[in-house]
Amino acid sequence: MFVTISTTGTAEGPATDLGYLLHKHPDKAQAFSTSYGKAHVFYPEADAHRCTAALLLEIDTVALVRRGKGKGRGGAPDAALAQYVNDRPYAASSLLAVALSGVFSSALRGVCNARPERAAAPLPLRIEVPALPARGGAELVRRLFAPLGWTVTADPVPLDTAFPEWGDSRYVRLLLESERLTLAEALRHLYVLLPVLDDAKHYWVAPDEVDKLLRAGEGWLAGHPEQQLITSRYLSRRWSLTRQARERLELVRLAEADDSAVEEIDNAVAEETEDEEKPTPLAEQRRTAILAALHASGAARVLDLGCGQGQLVQALLKDTRFTDIVGVDVSVRALAIAARRLKLDRMGERQASRVRLVQGSLAYTDNRLKGYDAAVLSEVIEHLDLPRLPALEYTVFGHARPRTVVVTTPNVEYNVRWESLPAGHVRHGDHRFEWTREEFRTWATTVAGRHGYDVEFVPVGPDDPEVGPPTQMAVFHMDTATTPTTEKEAKTA
Repeated sequence: MFVTISTTGTAEGPATDLGYLLHKHPDKAQAFSTSYGKAHVFYPEADAHRCTAALLLEIDTVALVRRGKGKGRGGAPDAALAQYVNDRPYAASSLLAVALSGVFSSALRGVCNARPERAAAPLPLRIEVPALPARGGAELVRRLFAPLGWTVTADPVPLDTAFPEWGDSRYVRLLLESERLTLAEALRHLYVLLPVLDDAKHYWVAPDEVDKLLRAGEGWLAGHPEQQLITSRYLSRRWSLTRQARERLELVRLAEADDSAVEEIDNAVAEETEDEEKPTPLAEQRRTAILAALHASGAARVLDLGCGQGQLVQALLKDTRFTDIVGVDVSVRALAIAARRLKLDRMGERQASRVRLVQGSLAYTDNRLKGYDAAVLSEVIEHLDLPRLPALEYTVFGHARPRTVVVTTPNVEYNVRWESLPAGHVRHGDHRFEWTREEFRTWATTVAGRHGYDVEFVPVGPDDPEVGPPTQMAVFHMDTATTPTTEKEAKTA
């Protein structure tokens, strides 16, 4: 990975002042260790008229795999060849953004005791990135940088110059030029927008990433026309973090419009006292209801089918009554996130023996799912196309046949109580359907009768007298006195 930063100078302000601003001497070549390799800083040219600083990042691909997604005991769900054959060593990405913030940390903050007036003043800047991944193409590159005061040249890199008919790759050669920005502003733009354009961070996005984004975006992100795309991609599309960032940016925008401090705008409600109760999130209420149903069933060996990012698996691990916990999901990426959430790579041997994460599709029978006390399908069925539900039904109730099955799904009738949800919209873009209480009861009762289970229904969340609860839950218990229809038919045949 490679980026150059160039400036020109005058008699009053020589170009070599760039060395003071970056805190790196033009006469030295320096190397800095990073978590994923080594960063080199050197100056291809440095005189009073023109000065260029270059940052070359050498990636340790083995370290990248070892420290990257999907690591750990029971982990490595992402063991594909793509871990080893990728563009990480060559194309600018979040790896380069992190190196920029580490090597040029003082410059990023605009701190320069030797030349404070130069640090605070705009410079004639020219920034070049030879290989920049751009998911969205050259046009998106322009839409991101141009509103910030840059003249943008983004030339698509052809897939193969010998075969022009193959078209362009997703990479561009980027040239940014401006005379209106300080060096700190330029570095902050790169720090945020390089991973946004790549749209793939090499590390887990934790809640503190919101603070990093707002610090780097101070003064420009609140009013950027592509703010929604920037926050969403920078935070790896984690909806809760994106919403938090956008709410805080809106406060900044309102404060600037009113020429006030953010604290003066955000003072409509007094700070909560310690004895004030905070509302319990629906996801937490759902997990509490599921755990209660599992406790009542006496289950010790539990399947979390469609475990996603592992929140329920994490809750099950905290309860020693559950001795064998298996999280199953078709998504390799979700399993990698779950492995990190559970800290499988740092888990003690006894605790690790209680949990496994496995990849599998609920559309196909799987002998690994047999023999368990209970299975949970929490917010799973609504993500399937309706014609695929019978396959899931047979996989769980006909083939795996745990003694207890817990199913939760949204209650579409409750959607009118969500003020932020437009009329006629489902709660999540990936939901293929959302059922009324009657539709869910009909489906669950039919499934129970077909496979020899009894079923009871439990409301989750506030039970509205008109539209019911936000989440509906069905708890299936195997009726050992009843032979399921499928087995009867098989014996008759």
